[in-house]
Amino acid sequence: QVQLVESGGGLVQPGGSLRLSCAASGFTFGFYAMNWYRQAPGKERELVASITSAGSRTDYADSVKGRFTISRDNAVNTLYLQMNRLKPEDTAVYYCYGDDILRQRNHGVDYWGQGTQVTVSS
Repeated sequence: QVQLVESGGGLVQPGGSLRLSCAASGFTFGFYAMNWYRQAPGKERELVASITSAGSRTDYADSVKGRFTISRDNAVNTLYLQMNRLKPEDTAVYYCYGDDILRQRNHGVDYWGQGTQVTVSS
């Protein structure tokens, strides 16, 4: 029932910018904290950024702090990740995800989307 659809990825040169979007449906988006994760080839999926349900607090991995900004628009059920000064190390598939409470709301079933590919290369 919970559905998350990521978009906005693509190929960008080092130092460039991208804005990712995550369109949410199947739940009351504004009731849940949301997160961005990424997974690079051969690496474990890692948490990149988090935001509380009303957007009052954000947290970032040290590797992206100062370059990435997570935000949300609860009126249109959308999560965003603004990525600036991109580095080749940022290359990964990016996913949005909620929290464990949302997973329970989804009958204990994971709800990962397809993700969106970000490739940083010259």
